Amino acid sequence: MSIKSDKWIRRMAAEQGLIEPFEPDQVKERDGRRLVSYGVSSYGYDVRCSDRFKIFTNINSAVVDPKAFDSSSFVDFQGDVCIIPPNSFALAATVEYFRIPRDVLTICLGKSTYARCGIIVNVTPLEPEWEGHVTLEFSNTTPLPAKIYANEGVAQMLFLGADEVCETSYKDRGGKYWGQRGVTLPKT
Repeated sequence: MSIKSDKWIRRMAAEQGLIEPFEPDQVKERDGRRLVSYGVSSYGYDVRCSDRFKIFTNINSAVVDPKAFDSSSFVDFQGDVCIIPPNSFALAATVEYFRIPRDVLTICLGKSTYARCGIIVNVTPLEPEWEGHVTLEFSNTTPLPAKIYANEGVAQMLFLGADEVCETSYKDRGGKYWGQRGVTLPKT
């Protein structure tokens, strides 16, 4: 496997719609205001999250069960800044829609700006021929409320090229998260 460069990312975005909408450069400022950067980096792509969040709450004293997840455990919120309660988490979808090639594995990693504040983005693989908006999970590991900024950089995607094409892709298997739009809760 080899990691794909900024040239490859730009080419694949133009030729195959790898990322839409696509930012070919690293954006660090908008309207004279500093941002958490997003767009193409040397060997990856920094994604943004949308302004629609699902914030975890335990008001119903539910048990968290990935096989029978209770959606009432979330409060829906829309805005430019999401406040995550202490020792809790929130979900958001990427602004960008991805189409992963059959010979590529993509890994989502948190940005150090957030990690240095105790806000962790779950490491998530995007398998070959996976397509959709990525549902991101932000964990606030601190005892204080934490902010996430919509439409700014929140995580980085790394694209790993395989030496050979996989025999069975995510699409071939009919993966349950293929083609997801917006925040998608757990499915079994």
